Amino acid sequence: MLIVGAKGFAKEVLEIFHQKGETENLCFYDDMSSGIPDVLYDQFKVIKNEQQAKAHFEKNSAEFVLGIGNPELRSKLAEKFQNLGGLLTSSISKFAEIGSFGVKIGEGTNILGGTRISNDVKIGIGTIVYYNCIITHDVVNGDFCEISPGAILLGRCKIGNHVKIGAGAIIFPDVTIGDHSIIAAGAVVRQDVPENSMAAGVPAEIKKTL
Repeated sequence: MLIVGAKGFAKEVLEIFHQKGETENLCFYDDMSSGIPDVLYDQFKVIKNEQQAKAHFEKNSAEFVLGIGNPELRSKLAEKFQNLGGLLTSSISKFAEIGSFGVKIGEGTNILGGTRISNDVKIGIGTIVYYNCIITHDVVNGDFCEISPGAILLGRCKIGNHVKIGAGAIIFPDVTIGDHSIIAAGAVVRQDVPENSMAAGVPAEIKKTL
């Protein structure tokens, strides 16, 4: 397994694999950061160019997961590493609770521990669901979103693509959040939020257009 990224969020993803006992042949990729060692934690190789990544896919597994937090960058890296021969793969903590019926999780999604996802939930490609989130029945979540720790998405709400939902935010039932919007931490969203908007407050109001 190749984790794309070697800092920040990549460490969260590593813990998912460690808890599952799936770290054999696991390595990281980082061709941007300065000061990254060739081996992390005295155990995991860090690949630092595209040629090495392609060789890794050919020699080992083609699977890779996204270890970067920024939704826009995640989207670009997913395309880049698929073009190198990689297979975009999800990472789901064994401490997450996932509904048994009608749940669809897109490839490249990261779901961290303590999260609870109910039945008939759809999560799009490349989305991050951080620690202790709650996503209830019939929620539809778009591609390459970031749902921060403790956020709550209530029944039948719809989240667009490339949406960022801050820590502890609550999205009420039947609310729609447009593409490329940001919901601030702690916001309580009772009404629809247009695309390319930033909403904050209790109750949430549109603060600016992005």
